[in-house]
Amino acid sequence: MTNNKLKQRIGFVFLISALFFYSCAKPKDMRPVSFPPLLHAPVTVDSETELFSRAEKMFRLKSYPQALSLYDEYLAKFPEGISVPAALMKKGGICMAMGNYETARTVYTYLIDRYPNSFLIPDAKIEILTTFYNEGKYEELIRYADEVGKNVGSRENVIKIYILLGDAYMHVNSPVNAINFYAKAQEYLRYPEKEHIISKLKEAVEQLSTEDILFLLERLKDPLTKGYLMYRLGLDHVDQERYEDAVSVLSEFVRALPEHKMAGEANRLIAELDRMSRANLCTIGCLLPLTGSYKIYGNRALRGIELALEQSHARDGSSPPINLIIKDTASDPEEAIRAVKALAEEQVSGIIGPIITAEAAASEAQNNGIPIITLTQKEKITDIGDYVFRNFLTPKMQVQAMVSYAIEELGLNNFAILYPEEKYGTTFMRLFWDEVLSHGRNVVGIESYQPNQTDFGNSIRKLAKHRKKGSEPSARAEAIFIPDAPAKAGLIAPQLAFYDVHNVQLLGTNLWHSEELIRMAKKFVQGAIFPDIFFAESKAEEVRNFVRDFQKTFGELPGFIEAIAYDTATMLFHKVRRPDIRYKNTLKDELMQVRDLEGVTGLTSYDESGEAHKKLYLLKIKGRGFVELENR
Repeated sequence: MTNNKLKQRIGFVFLISALFFYSCAKPKDMRPVSFPPLLHAPVTVDSETELFSRAEKMFRLKSYPQALSLYDEYLAKFPEGISVPAALMKKGGICMAMGNYETARTVYTYLIDRYPNSFLIPDAKIEILTTFYNEGKYEELIRYADEVGKNVGSRENVIKIYILLGDAYMHVNSPVNAINFYAKAQEYLRYPEKEHIISKLKEAVEQLSTEDILFLLERLKDPLTKGYLMYRLGLDHVDQERYEDAVSVLSEFVRALPEHKMAGEANRLIAELDRMSRANLCTIGCLLPLTGSYKIYGNRALRGIELALEQSHARDGSSPPINLIIKDTASDPEEAIRAVKALAEEQVSGIIGPIITAEAAASEAQNNGIPIITLTQKEKITDIGDYVFRNFLTPKMQVQAMVSYAIEELGLNNFAILYPEEKYGTTFMRLFWDEVLSHGRNVVGIESYQPNQTDFGNSIRKLAKHRKKGSEPSARAEAIFIPDAPAKAGLIAPQLAFYDVHNVQLLGTNLWHSEELIRMAKKFVQGAIFPDIFFAESKAEEVRNFVRDFQKTFGELPGFIEAIAYDTATMLFHKVRRPDIRYKNTLKDELMQVRDLEGVTGLTSYDESGEAHKKLYLLKIKGRGFVELENR
C-alpha cells in the first residue's frame, strides 16, 4: 500500500470514528461527556492488544463513554488491526445501549460492508434487526430479515431472528405469521427455555379467528403449536355455542397429543360439556298465553302439547323423561321476555310458542341461543335469527296451495279478488295477486269493500263488468277469491248470485272451514274451495289416531291450534331424545334439516331460515260439510 493511500485510509477512519463518537456519546438520557477532538488525540498507548483490552474492560464495566473513547482511539491508531471488526461491533453495542439505534445501524452496516467475511457478520445482522424493532420500524425489520435469509450463523441467532420476526408480526397485527415464526423458534429450544416463547405463542393464538386457526392447522406440523391451536378452536366453538363441534375437536386433540400441556384442561372441558348436555337437553320450555285476552288459544295449544308429552313418555319409556316447564306470557311482551329469561336460567334446550308476543320472545331466545318454535303468523318472525323457527299456518302457505290447485288441477286461468280493506284482506289480496302472476295467469278484476259493509252490490257490479268486458270468454274471471271470515263470506256469496255472477269458482281462506258459513249460505257456497292446516275428518291414519286420543283425553274434538301444537311438541320431543343430539346448537341445526315430516297437520319441512313449508289440506264445501280434495 502506498503512503498516500495509507494516509487517506487513516484519515477516513478518523472521520468515521469522530462521527460515531459524537453521535453515540450524547444520548438524551446521559450528561454530555467531554473528550478532546479525536483528530488531535495523542496516541498514549503503543500496544494494540493493551489498548483494545482497556476498551473491553470499560465496556464490561458499562463505562460506555470511556469505552467508546478507547475503541475510537484503537480504530484511529490501528485501522488495519486484527480487532477492528470486534471494536466496531462493540461501538454498535454502545450506541444500542444509549438508545441511538440509527447510529448503531450505521456502524453495523459499515462492519458488514467492510468486513464481509468476519465471523461477526451474523451477529451484526441480528443487531440491525434489533435496531429496527427498538425503533418500532416493524415493516423495515420484516423486509431486512428477508434479505438476511438463513445466513445468521449460530442456533442462538436463528432463535433470535425467529422471535424478532414473530414479535414484529404481532405489532403489525398479523398473528398468523407471528405464530409461524414462534413455532419455528420453539423447535430449537428445550425446557425451561421454551417457557418464554410458549407465552408468546399462546398470546398470539388468543388473537386468531376461527378461520385463522383452521388455516394454520392445515399447514403447521409442530405438535406443541397444533395443540394450542386445537384447544383454542375448541374454546371458539364453545363461545359460539357449537358444543358438539367443541367436544369433537377437543377429543381429537387429547387423542393426538395426550402429553400436551393443555390436554388436562381439554379433558375437563369435555367432561363439563358432556354433563351440561345430559342434564339439560330433555328440559323443554313452553310459552303460551294462559291468561289474558288470548287465553282460549293458549289453553287449546297446551292441550295438544300435553297429549304429545304423554304419548312421548309412553312410547319411549326407556329414554330420559321430558321435563316440560310451562310459562304464562299473559299476552304481554314484557312478560314473554321475562319468561324466556327464566327458561334460560332453567337451561332449557328448546322452547315451544308463544302464539301472541312471539316477536319479543323470539328476540330474547335468539339472544340466549335457545331454539324456539313459534306458533304465530307474525310476518318475518324467522328473520330475527337462526334460532327462531315457525310452525304455523301463514297467508303465504294458503295462497300457494290454493292457486297451485286452481291452476294445475282445475285448469283455471283468470281470477278476480273481492277483499275487505283491512290488514287481513289486503295481505291476502297482494299475496294472491302475486302468486297468480308468478304462474303466468291473469287477475282480471280486483275490488274492495269496507269491513263494516253488509251490502256488497257496488263492488260485485264492478266485478261483473270486468267479466262482461272481456270480448273472449277466456278473459272472464273463472274464480273469485274472497279472503274474509264466515260472517262476511256468508253475506257475499248470495249477493253474487243476485247480481248474476254465476258459474264461478269461489275460493276462500282457512276461515271458511266453518259450519257457520254453510248455515248462512248453504246453496251459494257449494263447491267452494279453501286450504287448512288440519282436517279432523281426514282419512289419514295419523289424524284418526290423534283425534281418537284427543277425544279420549279431553272429551272433545281437536282444532287446528291443538293439532299444530301437538305436531310441534312431538317433533321437538323426538329430537331431544336422539342420542346423537346433545347440544342446543345441534338441535337448531337438526330442525333445519327436517324434510317431509309426517304429522297430523300434513307434511312439514324447514328451510335454512327456520320457516316451515307444509303440504296443506284442501277442502271443498259439499252439502252440509267438507270433503278433502286430493292435493298432489
